[in-house]
Amino acid sequence: MIRFIEFFGKRTISALEELGYAVSLTIDSIVWLFLGGLRKQSVQLTAIAREVVVIGVQAIPIVSVLCFAVGVMLAIQGIDTLRTFGAEYKVVLGIALAIPREFSPLIVGILVAGRSGSAITARIGTMIESQEIDALRVIGIHPNRHLSAPLMLAMMIAVPLLTILGDFMGLLGGGVFASMELGMSLNAYAERTMEVLEPHDIFQGLIKSAVFAVIIAIVGVSNGFQVRGGAEGVGKATTRSVVMAISYIVVVDMIFTYFLNR
Repeated sequence: MIRFIEFFGKRTISALEELGYAVSLTIDSIVWLFLGGLRKQSVQLTAIAREVVVIGVQAIPIVSVLCFAVGVMLAIQGIDTLRTFGAEYKVVLGIALAIPREFSPLIVGILVAGRSGSAITARIGTMIESQEIDALRVIGIHPNRHLSAPLMLAMMIAVPLLTILGDFMGLLGGGVFASMELGMSLNAYAERTMEVLEPHDIFQGLIKSAVFAVIIAIVGVSNGFQVRGGAEGVGKATTRSVVMAISYIVVVDMIFTYFLNR
């Protein structure tokens, strides 16, 4: 019992320390973004643009394919389920609400966490092990200003934009299958979708995606800065970063869904 209490206490303290570090990292990154010019070390726009390209532009093909496939999958399951009640045409309503509210931000968040979150952790961890971070400090460049702040802003730009793309591709995928299965034209599908889709449905997904972006950036950067133990440590931190980011995204998505749909 004593050993269990000691183990639980150590894990609790470690979790609180990590949470505190993540919060301080977030605040410091925001300060560098807005007040970096006052310190004569403003965040470079070229660095932000470069990260947006890596995180967002290069992810366009895979996001398009996956969200299209999710739209088709929802149409298949929805039509098959609703056919039991003779209401298969109601599948348009389900797709129009489910894609922008839930599936598009969730799929994009998980994809970016696995694709870019892991890369962020590996990059910073490698810099830690090769003492590049120490070199930045020596020449007067703050690591958070050089790494964390551009990544956070780039994530907050790229992930919502990818979510908008995911909305379109998901709705398109559902429409393509519905048109083939139900004999509904794409024009009729689009008109019905626009009738039931409200601006707040899209905004709900965008709010989620912005929060997911911050989670991915902070988890990736914080795990990268805490790498120890050489190449093996980089591998463990990368795995931990992906697992943590996806877990937090799913839990936060559940919380947002509960409160935004009441």
